[in-house]
Order: sequence, then C-alpha cells, then structure tokens
Amino acid sequence: MIQYANISVIRTVKMSSKNSKTNVILIGAGIMSATLGALLKQLVPEWNITVFERLATAGEESSNEWNNAGTGHASLCELNYTVEKADGSIDISKAIEVNEEFQVSTQFWSYLVNSGLIKKPQDFIMPIPHMSIVHGEKNVAFLRKRFAAMSANPLFNGMEFSDDPTKLAEWIPVIMNGRVSKEPIAATRIDSGTDVNFGALTRMLFKQLQDDGVNIHYKHNVDDLKRDANGNWKLKIRNLTTGSVEQHEANFVFVGGGGGSIHLLQKSRIPEGRGIGGFPVSGVFMVCNKQEIADQHHAKVYGKAALGAPPMSVPHLDTRFIDNKKALLFGPFAGFTPKFLKNGSLMDLITSVKTDNLTTMLAAGVKNLGLTKYLIQQVLQSKEKRMEELRQFVPNAKSEDWDLVVAGQRVQIIKDTPTGGKGVLQFGTEVIHAADGSIAALLGASPGASTAVSVMLEVIEKCFPGHIKEWEPKIKQMIPSYKQSLQHNPQLIQMIHQSAAETLQLNATKKNQNSRL
Repeated sequence: MIQYANISVIRTVKMSSKNSKTNVILIGAGIMSATLGALLKQLVPEWNITVFERLATAGEESSNEWNNAGTGHASLCELNYTVEKADGSIDISKAIEVNEEFQVSTQFWSYLVNSGLIKKPQDFIMPIPHMSIVHGEKNVAFLRKRFAAMSANPLFNGMEFSDDPTKLAEWIPVIMNGRVSKEPIAATRIDSGTDVNFGALTRMLFKQLQDDGVNIHYKHNVDDLKRDANGNWKLKIRNLTTGSVEQHEANFVFVGGGGGSIHLLQKSRIPEGRGIGGFPVSGVFMVCNKQEIADQHHAKVYGKAALGAPPMSVPHLDTRFIDNKKALLFGPFAGFTPKFLKNGSLMDLITSVKTDNLTTMLAAGVKNLGLTKYLIQQVLQSKEKRMEELRQFVPNAKSEDWDLVVAGQRVQIIKDTPTGGKGVLQFGTEVIHAADGSIAALLGASPGASTAVSVMLEVIEKCFPGHIKEWEPKIKQMIPSYKQSLQHNPQLIQMIHQSAAETLQLNATKKNQNSRL
C-alpha cells in the first residue's frame, strides 16, 4: 500500500519545464471530489491536496442545482427503489440501503456545521415532504403494500398513506385541482424529506478546502495520466487559459469528473477499468415561471416511470429552493446527445469505444433497443407534448406558465456481469479502483450526490486500508453510525434524525415554512 511518510511537496508551478508533486490529486470539482477532499482534510490535515477542474468554477456539471433533482435521495418517495416480487411481496432492501447511505451524508454535514466549516446549512438543505403518487387499481394496490412494508421499518417512521381525494387535496392542491378522472389515485407522504442544493454545497466545501490550503486549479484539463515504475501517477495538465502544459505527480488520484471519468479511466490503463463503457442520457426539466403557482405546491412528488424508460426518468413534481427562492420543476424528460458532459464534446461516445469494450458496447446496443426507441421519442417531443405529460400531474397547467431547462448529463455504466452476461446497462453509482489503491474513479448516476459521503468512505476504505484503523475514531466522531446497521437500531436512528434536524436547522426552517403556508 502507498506510504506517505517521506513525501516532500513542491508548490504547483505553471511552467511546463517543472513538475509538482503532491499527496493527492482530485480530478473534477464536483460534489464527489469536494466530499473526498473534506473527509481527507479532517483525517490527515497534513496531506497536500491539489484539484484540477476544466470549467471556471466548482459544481458546474452534474452537481449544479439546475442539473439535478436535489431530492436528497433517502428512498422516501422513489418507487424504483422498491420492487414487487413474483409472490406479490415488496422488496425494500434497496430503499433501506439508500436511506442508510443518506443518513451518513446528513451526519457528516452536521459535523461540518458543528465544526464551523459550514456556516448556514439552510443555504444548501431545506425540509420538504417527500411523496409517491400512483394511478389505477393495480398501482394503488402496489403502493398500499409498499407503504405497509416501509412504514413497519423504523427508517421510514412517520410515513402516511391515503387514497382519499379530500386528503390528497390538502397535501397536493396543485395536483388535485381540476382533476376530473375517476381513476383510483393514492399517495404516500413523509415529512422528514429534504431538498438539497448540491451546487451550493459543492461550492461551500471547495471554499473551505481552499481556506485549508488545498490548491484548486480551474480551467485546467487533464490530458493524460500514467503510472511510473514507483507506483506514482504522472499527469499531463493543460492550462486552458494559457495553453501551457504542466506535469504533476501524485501518490493517489481520484477521478471524479462525472461523465468524463470514463475517458480518464481508460487512459489510466488499469486492468480494473478494461471492458467498461458508458451510455449518456440527457434530461430536460420544465420550470414554472409563475411564483404564485410555485408557492401553492410544497412537496417532492414522484410517480412511476413509463414502460421502457430508464429509472432516472421517473416523473416528479418538485419544490426546489434555488438562490434563496422557491421554484417548481417537473421532469425529467429523457433525451440523447453523445456528449458525456453538458460542456463536453459530440465525439465523447465514439471516442469511448475501444477494442476492449467494443463487444460489450455492441451487446448493450442490442439489449437496449427499447431504451433507444424511448430516447428517440423523447428527443422528438414538442413542448406541447411535454405539457400533456405535465398535465397528468398538474391538470390545470398552462403552456405559457412553464419554460424548458436543459439538465445535466448522466453516463450510465455498461459492463459485462456474471448474471447478466455481455453489455449490461447499470443504473447506479460504482467505484472502480486499482488493486494497489493508487487510483479510483467514480462512474454512474443516481443516487449519486445524495450518497456522496458513503461512496467516498468506500474510496477511502478501498484505497487506504492500512490507515483505516488509525482513522476510525475520527470517522466515528464525524459519522456516529459508521459500520453500524441503522434499520436494527431504532434508538440510533432517532438520535441521528433529531441531531441532524437540530444542527441543520430543519425543524426551525420547517416551522417557518408552515407559518407561511
């Protein structure tokens, strides 16, 4: 494993004739790099960390508040995290996993607030009810069974179910007003949900990292990286402002460049990255431009994905808090572009196809013809067609009250698996790391940002196993539930919920919100 005791650090210089050496290089200034940097600075403050970001500021790609749903994914409303099995029972294991991971995030954020490293938590996290809504007898029956399974678990304490239109009109007036269909409708609601502005949080974390001495270089692109005979990584960095090329060396590299991570993983040439491809899916949201309508809705309401639609395209009507203002968004409508980043290249998908992943990519194409057809249909949709889908949620929606906003790019992992065979399209988040722990890359999409702390702890455990025993007391100080299962510990769940609500000022904010409704 990597040793750091005798590292001598030289400050970064912008001259191609000189090299700089550092303990850790983070590629990409998104929520994942911000979280890993924040964790490492608490665990080993003496280590030198350098960040390279190709854009001008932090959090401008998938982490940006306009590029993601900001749901604070805790499985409170996402129906795709619960599956009805062949015997009719509901499998909530994925919902439990994601919820526990989100609890890890809230504990770390609370630690940062208590340590004075985040001053105003309401600038990035706000309380908001999370709801699931379904139509039709079969779906109502499914939601009722889902509610029974989840409400029996202490992680989802406080969840309510109703199929009474009068009660639903109290919960979601914008959705129920003007609804004339006699089709059965039902919803679940839980008040402990949150809206998280991951763009704001990312910028907060990088501001603190910069104050702590982390070297952050914006408008710098990583052109290449390779491992030397000593196991260190040498990176070729291009200054996008001056055009000069710099050489940087690090003991450990984290590739957190969103969709761009696949190309860098391929350039690293580590065996663990061979055979992996990516499939980009873009998105479009509709944003209400009338504040009086946005003010009438106070919830995140998730429905069921259309047949053949990817899980990330589950329709939802969301209250968001962006730039200290309440907003109302509906979507996402899936789309397709070969770019792997919103600010990427039209050649991204083509250049990601290599000899080692060609058959995997071709197999995925054959297996996902239905998804391809769905994406083409989505791309060709007019605004009025999208309005028809919105009116399934908001019957009285008027076209002139809603504008289109292009969301961020998501690159789904394609790989071969023992159970699925060749070319399996993955819809989760995955860490790929070298056997010696010298490099790790984050690939995939949802639940992504909401589980950033758990995912970065996984990176730390896999890449620095020799330090975990030494670091564990500090990790437990930051995250009291570390290495514990919450679902079997109701007392710990209650303690975490109460502590997070108080520290992150969720209860006080909720009281203020209720007084204005």
